Amino acid sequence: MLAAPPGDARDIRICLVARDRSPRGTLGGEPLSRYGSPHSTLRLVGRKLGRGGLPKMSVVRVLLVDDQAPFLRAMSAVVEETHGFEVAGEASSGEESILAAAELLPDFVLMDVNLPGIDGVEATRRLRRRRPPPVVLLLSTYDEDAGARFAAECGAADYVTKSALGPDRLREVWVAAASR
Repeated sequence: MLAAPPGDARDIRICLVARDRSPRGTLGGEPLSRYGSPHSTLRLVGRKLGRGGLPKMSVVRVLLVDDQAPFLRAMSAVVEETHGFEVAGEASSGEESILAAAELLPDFVLMDVNLPGIDGVEATRRLRRRRPPPVVLLLSTYDEDAGARFAAECGAADYVTKSALGPDRLREVWVAAASR
């Protein structure tokens, strides 16, 4: 953990764990119980700091939420291929997404609908209550009509099937949400 000197107004704690290769159940060598469930797969990637120790805002920081590793890898690849976007962290449940969002303050969240614990729809509702709320894009294998109903119900910016997610669609949803 890195932090500014105690009492400093910039006391921003940052966990620098990019593509963590620690054994399951640990994060950067520390037990995951410190961050939530000991069975958690939450991974945090620290904010890049700019001048004066303040976070850089030139990049859209994206939190990925899915309980299936292949889809997390696919979402990560899409974000990495999209200019101006970076992966801020990953979570594998609705509860973890709320903890990760509180820690990382992402701009954009890619949220699977079907998650263990609280589902993506309820997690989105809770994330949208935050100030400022992140933009949330719901993802699943449901058809567009069912997904659009989920998005409208919880305040998500949009719904996209997992097979339709790509750099162009990711940017399109971000631009549309940012212009509202």
